[in-house]
Amino acid sequence: MSNIVILGGGYGGLTVAQELLDHIPDKSRIYLVDRMPYQGLKTEYYALAAGTVSDMDIRVAFPIHPQCELVYGEITDIDLDKKLVHIESRDPLPFDSLVIALGCTDNYHGIVGVSDHACSIQTLSATRRTYQQINDTKPYGQVTIVGGGLSGVEVASELREARPDINIRILDRGGSVLSAFPGKLQQYVASWFREHYVEMRSHICITQLERGVIYNGTEEIVTDVTVWTAGIQPVEIVQRMNQPKDQQGRLVVNEYHELPDAPNVYVIGDCSSQPFSPSAQLAGAQGKQVAEVISARWNDKEPRLSRIKLKGVLGSLGKKSGFGIMGSVPMLGRIPRMIKSGVLWRSKRHFG
Repeated sequence: MSNIVILGGGYGGLTVAQELLDHIPDKSRIYLVDRMPYQGLKTEYYALAAGTVSDMDIRVAFPIHPQCELVYGEITDIDLDKKLVHIESRDPLPFDSLVIALGCTDNYHGIVGVSDHACSIQTLSATRRTYQQINDTKPYGQVTIVGGGLSGVEVASELREARPDINIRILDRGGSVLSAFPGKLQQYVASWFREHYVEMRSHICITQLERGVIYNGTEEIVTDVTVWTAGIQPVEIVQRMNQPKDQQGRLVVNEYHELPDAPNVYVIGDCSSQPFSPSAQLAGAQGKQVAEVISARWNDKEPRLSRIKLKGVLGSLGKKSGFGIMGSVPMLGRIPRMIKSGVLWRSKRHFG
């Protein structure tokens, strides 16, 4: 019997499970480990935080299959030598093949007070708490979003449509929102924010957070709620692993998404060192390839993988407008928003 243990039921881990279950050998078994009994569509957490979708709208059921066991719990350790995964309040789980797809957590960059005084959209539980804080904000209160990248922009725009009565600002250390994107796209998003009364402040260097106050050096920026979208890093259990990593702390893998010193241990998604920015699309593509590798090895064949090609990036500005890049072509307005809605529908239909 072959035990395949998949840690994390997000875009990458769930893709591996579903691809393998289509043609799993009779004597093999898959264990899908997650702290939640369903997947939360992380690309939509910004809308849950803003209150424009319900929790149920972004849930996807895990697969039901006689050869797939769902294991719920907190992973406490990964023992690569003994091939065991330790899970809180249960016996260790042995594996023949292991897929690490645990995603990321916020990167606070060593700034004092962030973990205590900022809220997050990195997990479903954290996003629920963020929703509570934002929507308990009184009219004319101040919500501050730290980080003007894709996540920060989507939170700010969605929140503006949900709460026209509050003040919203974005703080970013760069020169503009979406500074990693083409200038035309930056200008379009900045124009949307000006039109919808979202304050943008650039070249901000946050040195400390206290209750109700963000420090930009010696300047005090008063806020009621602070939402942190200013960087990510691999989850803590991956940070503890004694394996080669890149400068972002992500595990280095070979062409099969496998740890070079640990055969049949695969790493995908935000924990894996790749030449692309982390994304749900990348995690899904890696998950499909890992399933191909495991399937080939089941049949004593040499895996043959093609180069991953990503289709582009899509972002929303509320429910009626958006932006994106397909290839090298910027897309602005209603069409990219409609495409993003279609991608979400397909994701829920495919996984669910």
